[in-house]
Amino acid sequence: MRYLGCHLSAASGFAAAVDTAKSIGANTFAFFTRNPRGSKAKAEDAADAALAMDKLGNYGFGPLVAHGAYTMNLCTADADARAFAADILADDLRRMAALPGNLYNFHPGSHVGQGEEAGIGYIVDALKKAIAPGYPVTVLLETMAGKGSEIGGSFESLRAIIDGVGSNDIGVCLDTCHVYDAGYDIVNDLEGVLQEFDRVIGLHWLKALHLNDSKNPFASHKDRHECIGKGSLGLETFRAIVNHPALQGLPMILETPNELAGYQKEIELLNSL
Repeated sequence: MRYLGCHLSAASGFAAAVDTAKSIGANTFAFFTRNPRGSKAKAEDAADAALAMDKLGNYGFGPLVAHGAYTMNLCTADADARAFAADILADDLRRMAALPGNLYNFHPGSHVGQGEEAGIGYIVDALKKAIAPGYPVTVLLETMAGKGSEIGGSFESLRAIIDGVGSNDIGVCLDTCHVYDAGYDIVNDLEGVLQEFDRVIGLHWLKALHLNDSKNPFASHKDRHECIGKGSLGLETFRAIVNHPALQGLPMILETPNELAGYQKEIELLNSL
């Protein structure tokens, strides 16, 4: 089964977002748990969450992929900001329990000069405290482009976090733009990149994908998304991705620079491949 969707606003409620996703041909979607550029979260609505879960089951949707705030840096050098980010993470996971069986993805963070080892240690500590036993949510580490002091630009750094947390309630979201910009050549050697992922991390830890073309050349260590087939990855790369047997059944989320109508066209395009 192929699950395709895009980022949608949940401002009007999760149930409404499910209906919007269905209306554009999606069978999964992503949403921000709170203001992506801040920290404010909308009030919880148990009835809306329950209705959304009913709709997801009735429509045959795949897992949703929630996204943590971009400002949540679990490994910043500022101890107060680091503690605040850890509190946001814990609150997000608690809230996600209202949508059981779904996924929560976040950017690992930037160590801002402390070094990758120290940064990974902070991330591991925050995750070990936030992942409570019995929470019905899987936490995903996103692959990053490796710009500046970002953690997550290499498979090895993600493996170190997984090992440090020591929980099965964790996984990886592979972002096609980020991983290509980081130096993994999914254009010319998708099979080789997936084999490397399997060798370093293990494909069983891969739980979701972000499908984005890139405005940048290979290994640029930048992060600028482009519409599908219009960037340096090209349409044939996405044909290979959506048809690869190892990736079937995983939610694939579009984060391309689009409005709703554009996402609908891209979902139709990817399905046609």
